Amino acid sequence: MSLGKVAVLMGGPSAEREISLISGKAVLAALQSRGVDAHAFDPAERELFELKREGFARAFIALHGRFGEDGTVQGALEVMRLPYTGSGVMASALAMDKWRTKLVWHAAGIPTPRFAMVDRGTRWDSIAELLGLPVIVKPSREGSTIGLTKVARVDELPAAYELAARYDDLVLAEEFVPGKELTASILGEVALPLVRIEAPRGNYDYQNKYFTDETRYYCPPGIDVRVDDEIRAAALRSFRMLGCRGWGRADVMLRPDGSWSFLEMNTAPGMTGHSLVPIAARAAGIDYADLCVRILEAAALDAPERK
Repeated sequence: MSLGKVAVLMGGPSAEREISLISGKAVLAALQSRGVDAHAFDPAERELFELKREGFARAFIALHGRFGEDGTVQGALEVMRLPYTGSGVMASALAMDKWRTKLVWHAAGIPTPRFAMVDRGTRWDSIAELLGLPVIVKPSREGSTIGLTKVARVDELPAAYELAARYDDLVLAEEFVPGKELTASILGEVALPLVRIEAPRGNYDYQNKYFTDETRYYCPPGIDVRVDDEIRAAALRSFRMLGCRGWGRADVMLRPDGSWSFLEMNTAPGMTGHSLVPIAARAAGIDYADLCVRILEAAALDAPERK
């Protein structure tokens, strides 16, 4: 109860609204089960500045995608001086942009797949020559694999671009990395146990992420202990390099030769029944409700009020 009146921000106007509502409702129930005075708040249906007028003390951001993860809502909460969960304005905006995240990671020596930015004037045969086939084409600033296509032939690239461009005018072509799909969750200053994902036919898409029980999750991931330690240490470094705080989740590919590459950083990860951070937390002895409380307790502002 010392956390005050808490708004669980969920829904919102992004393409990931459906998943955000599932995450938000689960977080709301978990916080209430621990005696927190938590209330649902959907910014797509209510004016955001009602948070201040209604006396909320802090916000748990369960919004996904644009508006929720891109620094926009974080900036509004900064203006209202309302502490919120997760990363601040700059880190949220940077991590939401896969292109600029890659530029930072590349400069810092953090492994990430080769890529090229593409548009309608791109010579598609040159992309195939540069990155090889298959290749991944995706919007730079979307999540949950929305607008993403795995392309096996050069003549499929224009259609893949058009799909991605429906969601963003920045479109990324990325080297396809074969191997094991892992996630590295961060809670505070700790890298939680890795989770290995096995999706049907190796296709971890929107449907297989959220709406099927066929996807399998392994935690611990069953990989070499030394590699496991290296990836978790690199996940913490990649998190800090982007200026992130609070909590987050990095997506990683582990190649058959033991090398690995970071794909992206999520600053407001999913909290559904199929989500990865709760799986990692449970393996570390933290149940779902306690995880939500810990995340909420770390709510902060970019620039704390002067004493």
